Amino acid sequence: MEINGIAHTFLTVGDFPTARAFYGQLLPFLGLRPVLDGDGMYYCVGGRTAVGIRASEQQDSHNRFDQHRSGLHHLCFRVRERQDVDELHRFLQTTQARIVHPPQEDGWAPGYYSVLFEDPEGIRLEANFVPGKGLLE
Repeated sequence: MEINGIAHTFLTVGDFPTARAFYGQLLPFLGLRPVLDGDGMYYCVGGRTAVGIRASEQQDSHNRFDQHRSGLHHLCFRVRERQDVDELHRFLQTTQARIVHPPQEDGWAPGYYSVLFEDPEGIRLEANFVPGKGLLE
C-alpha cells in the first residue's frame, strides 16, 4: 500500500472566535475554500488537502498550544513557487500572526525556502517551497 498524501488536518483551538478570524483570512489566502463554517468549526479544502479548526471543550484564551507537549509540533503548507513564501510573509504581517522567522533557506532539502509563524493561539505553522519533488516521492 502507498498513501496519497494527507487528506485533512484539524486543529483544536481554545479561543475559537479569534482563531476563526485568523484562519478565515489565512486559509482562503492559501487557496483553500470554506466548505463548513458553523458553530465551533471552520473547515476549508483546496490543494489536495483540507484544514479545519474546531473549538476546544475548554474555551479559554489561556488554553494555548504548547509545541513541546505530546501531539502536534507544527503544520507545514507546501507552496508552488518560491515567491509564494515571500507573498505569504507580506500577508502575515497584516494579520495577528507572530513571525518566528522570516523567509529563509534552510538545510532540510536542497533549495528549501520557508517562513515560520504562529497563529494567535501559538500553534506553529510553516509554508515552504522546495524545487522539484524535494525529498518527497
